[in-house]
Amino acid sequence: MRSETSSTPATGPLAGIKVIDMTSVLMGPFASQAIADMGADVIKIEAPKGDLVRQIGPGRHEAMGPVYLNANRNKRSVALDLKQPQGMAALKRLLVDADVLMYNVRPQAMARLGLSYEEVAGINPRIVYAGLFGFDQDGPYAARPAYDDLIQGATTLPHLIAKASGGIPRYVPTAMADRIVGLTGVNAILASLLARHRTGRGDRVDIPMFETMAAFVLGDHLGGLTYEPALDDGGYARQLSPERRPYQTRDGYICALVYTDKQWREFLRAVGREALMDEDPRFASYGSRSRNIDHVYGELARIFLEKTTAEWMTLLEEADVPFMPMHDLLSILDDPQLKATGFFIDTDHPSEGRIRTMRIPVRWRNNPAATVRRHAPRLGEHTREVLMQLGYAPAEVEAMLAAGQAAAAPDIVQD
Repeated sequence: MRSETSSTPATGPLAGIKVIDMTSVLMGPFASQAIADMGADVIKIEAPKGDLVRQIGPGRHEAMGPVYLNANRNKRSVALDLKQPQGMAALKRLLVDADVLMYNVRPQAMARLGLSYEEVAGINPRIVYAGLFGFDQDGPYAARPAYDDLIQGATTLPHLIAKASGGIPRYVPTAMADRIVGLTGVNAILASLLARHRTGRGDRVDIPMFETMAAFVLGDHLGGLTYEPALDDGGYARQLSPERRPYQTRDGYICALVYTDKQWREFLRAVGREALMDEDPRFASYGSRSRNIDHVYGELARIFLEKTTAEWMTLLEEADVPFMPMHDLLSILDDPQLKATGFFIDTDHPSEGRIRTMRIPVRWRNNPAATVRRHAPRLGEHTREVLMQLGYAPAEVEAMLAAGQAAAAPDIVQD
């Protein structure tokens, strides 16, 4: 257990990179947090009412919910009213020497604010102007709003879940599209920074949700539709098998994947059924198992009922067959791998008290370690600090706050 403070200096491979983060809710903040985790100075620009995601989930104080806390560490929060000239002027001062501007509203909204790529590049031609939004701007959906649920549905995920389960269509119970597209955005931004290093020029980078997720899902499920003429109606049979699920044991569940021929022989030897691969052609090879996947998985389901979860974990480890426990939201906190690697961190947040967070999963051998150096900020926590770094006099800052052109978090009163 260790506590991180906001005074920890920036480390990591992106130390020295300045990012102006105009994103909100989840997709953009998740992406900008990843960049901040790698050492960049990410300045989160919020409206005076704050990012909507602050309101999601239980919390000790208003506007400091858990989804916000887990997507906004390592950032500084500046609250500006961009509808007022003074607020916009402050933002444009920030852009002068920024490396990246990130946003996740529709490009049409950025243009209405006077922040189109052309206008921003006029302020700073070296900037990487990165938009994470719903749809490629060359298509008929260009001006539509988009959310994770809508993109999941449009890229066939609920259909695939219903097909695999025989039930009704459902969304994946996590913001999968937001996070996948967010990480795609991180990749695109880093590539653009590398290109700028070679050319000296910035760029506009569009990261559309629909097209990104369509490529992600259809990489598995385009199947026979890959060919002209089509060989089938699409879909990856193993992933769509109704028997592809955690296996019920005598006293619980376990996740196991008997996949290669070697793993099958070792597994069958361990359960005393060595002859099955030779006697039943449906089990003889990877190809035949794939063509008969429902039968194969059904047989495995029957076998796994014969032992307890603990017995299976011992047997599978000895046979070198891949397995993992089926965790719930409480048991994962005690996973021995996550404990040994220090994945969960207990930290003291100045307003929220003791909270649990997750460390940066990636490790760099030849770069200073990236750290959780800043807590997720309160709304406007760094407004005064950042404005004064821009050259505003303290009296000017206070006048902006009094006029509602900016907002700042109140001082924390310690009990």
